[in-house]
Amino acid sequence: MINITIAWMALPFFVGFLIYLLPKLDRLLALGMALASAAYAALLFLAPSPLDIKLLDNFGVTLAVDQLSGFFILTNALVSAAVILYCWQSDKKSFFYMQAIILHGSVNATFICADFISLYVALEVISVAAFLLIAYPRTDRSIWVGLRYLFVSNTAMLFYLVGAVLVYQAHHSFNFAGLRGAPPEAIALIFLGLLAKGGIFVPGLWLPLTHSESQTPVSAMLSGAVVKSAVFPLVRCALMLEEIDPIVRLFGVGTALLGVGYAVFEKDTKRMLAFHTISQLGFVLAAPVAGGFYALTHGLVKSALFLLAGNLPSRNFKELQYKPIDTKIWLALIIASFSISGLPLLAGFGAKVLTTKNLLSWEVIGMNIAALGTAISFAKFIFLPHGKSTQTTPNNGGKEKSKISPGFWWAMVILLGGLIAANGFYLDAYKMKNIVKAMATVPIGWLAYLLIFKRSAIKLPRTIEKFDHQIGIMSLMLILLFWIVWAQSRFLI
Repeated sequence: MINITIAWMALPFFVGFLIYLLPKLDRLLALGMALASAAYAALLFLAPSPLDIKLLDNFGVTLAVDQLSGFFILTNALVSAAVILYCWQSDKKSFFYMQAIILHGSVNATFICADFISLYVALEVISVAAFLLIAYPRTDRSIWVGLRYLFVSNTAMLFYLVGAVLVYQAHHSFNFAGLRGAPPEAIALIFLGLLAKGGIFVPGLWLPLTHSESQTPVSAMLSGAVVKSAVFPLVRCALMLEEIDPIVRLFGVGTALLGVGYAVFEKDTKRMLAFHTISQLGFVLAAPVAGGFYALTHGLVKSALFLLAGNLPSRNFKELQYKPIDTKIWLALIIASFSISGLPLLAGFGAKVLTTKNLLSWEVIGMNIAALGTAISFAKFIFLPHGKSTQTTPNNGGKEKSKISPGFWWAMVILLGGLIAANGFYLDAYKMKNIVKAMATVPIGWLAYLLIFKRSAIKLPRTIEKFDHQIGIMSLMLILLFWIVWAQSRFLI
C-alpha cells in the first residue's frame, strides 16, 4: 500500500506533463486521473488500518492515510471528474486540463500530509495552479481576481510558515502533533494561515469575489474541493489534539453563522453560493468527527450548484423571477438544494444528522440557526419559476441557447448521483425524531423566505471584502487567535 500511495501521489504531476506532450489526449488523461483517485479512495475505505509513512525522520516529514483522507480524496476525485466532463465539448485547451490535474494532485497531497512543511509545499502549489485557472480567460478582470487570490494566499502562507518554524524550534519536528506544547504564537500563526487559505471566518471573506467571478467550472472546483485543502489539516489536528478541538469548533460555529448571515441577503446566485461555501465549511469544523462525510456531501452539492448556476439565464435572483428556467435544470437545482438543506433521501440529511449528533452543548443553538439559514438561502432556487424556455446564459456571450451539452448532464449524474448513493453511508440518521426535525426546519426556512427575505431589499456592504482590508483583518485575527490559544492553554494548565 505504501508503494501505491507514493505512485498515486506522483501520478497527477506525471499526467500533467503527459497532457503537455500529448494535447490531443488531454481530456482522456485528465478524466483517467480523476477516476484513479476515486479508485484509491475506495481502497482507503477497504483498508484494515490507517497508513503512516515517514519520509524524513529527522524533520518529521510524514504522511497519514486513513478513512478521513478517503472522504476528502473521493470528494476531489468526483468533483474533478464532473468538471472535466462539463468542459468536454468546450473550447478549453490542453493547458486548462493540465493545470486542473496539477491542482487535483496538489489538493490530494494536502489530504495525506501529517506535517506542516509538506503541507506548506502542497498549499503553495495549489495557489499557483488555482491562479492560472482563475486567470485562464486572460481578461483584465480575471487576471486581477487571480492575482488578488494569489496575494491573499501568499500573505496567509507567510504567517503559516513562521508558525511552522516555531513548532520545529520547539520540538525539532514539523509533525502536526508538535502543536501540543508549542508556543501560543506558533499555533496562532498556523491557524491564521489555514483560516485565510480555507476561506474560514472573517479572514475568508476574499472567497466570495474569487469564486463568483471565476469561470463556472473553476468555481465548481474551488468551492467543491480546493478550499478543503486548508480545512482538512484543521480537522486532522482537532482529532489528534484535544487542546485544539475547542478552538476549531469555535471557528466552525462562527464561520457557519457568518457565511449564512451574508447568504440569506445576497441577490446574486454565484455570490450566494460562495458565501454558503464559507458557511458549510463551518459545519465541517463544528464537528470534526463527522467532518469527512460532511465535506463529501458539501463538495458534491456545491459543485453541482455552481455548474447549474452557470447555466441559468441570469445571475440576479430578482431577474430570474421573470425568466422561467428549463424544467430539467430546475429539477437538478431542487435535488441539490434539498440535499444541502438537509431533507431526507439525500446525503445532506445524513451529514447534518451526524454533525448534530457530535456537537457539544454550546454549539447546538448556533448550528441550528445556521441550518435554518441554509433552508432560507436555498429557497431562492426552489421557488424559481420554471418551464420550457430558450435560455440566455452568461457563459455564451448573450446568445440564445436552447440545448445544454451532454457533458453537463454527465457531470450532474456524477454529482447528484453521488448524493443519492452517499445517502446509504449513515442510515442510522433515519430515526423518526431526525426526520421530523428536518421536515419542520426546512419548511420554516421556506416560509421565512416567502414572507420576509424574498421582499427584503437589504444589501450588506462589501467593504470588508476589499483586498487591502483583508490584509488588515489578518493582523487583527492574529491578535484574536493568540488570545484564544493563550486562554485555552492557561485553562488546560
